[in-house]
Amino acid sequence: MITIRKELHRDVEAREALLDLTFGDARFEKASERLREGRLPALHLSFVASDRGRVIGTARLWSVSAGPSRPALLLGPLAVHPDYRCQGLGGALVDRSLADAKRLGHRAVMLVGDAPYYERFGFSAAATGNLWLPGRYDANRFLALELQPGALNGARGLVSPTGRLAPKPALSTLVAHVTHSESARAA
Repeated sequence: MITIRKELHRDVEAREALLDLTFGDARFEKASERLREGRLPALHLSFVASDRGRVIGTARLWSVSAGPSRPALLLGPLAVHPDYRCQGLGGALVDRSLADAKRLGHRAVMLVGDAPYYERFGFSAAATGNLWLPGRYDANRFLALELQPGALNGARGLVSPTGRLAPKPALSTLVAHVTHSESARAA
């Protein structure tokens, strides 16, 4: 049975494996990744699709600023395992993400993605014309949805990360990891 639920800490490894499978290393080169680096997703806005406990889909929202002093969210990455595509899971993850974001009082969501796919949710490039992202991106794929009408009226400038910083591992943990990796290679 497939369910969509909030992401749990135990889902992290499976989520990352799914993102690696879906996007490969290229996911780290995307402009939207610059907005996620070193940050935690927005509170209560990370979701997974699971089939009997196996993570088969993921969607997360991130706190950003759509220009100076204009809070918004960034959706992504959205991924569904290849074996489960074309079953409506991506759409269900987007619907859940948007519904919870709206319920929590967020006003706007942006993303970089396929316009024909995201138009059915109400996303368009109309509200992003005076905004830009760090790094290279296709402006036709930079889309937004106002959860509250007028939320992005007059939005202008660089989209910047505003979310909580991710905790950094202690130096001793990093040293232990490197030492363990070097020992494994030597063996």
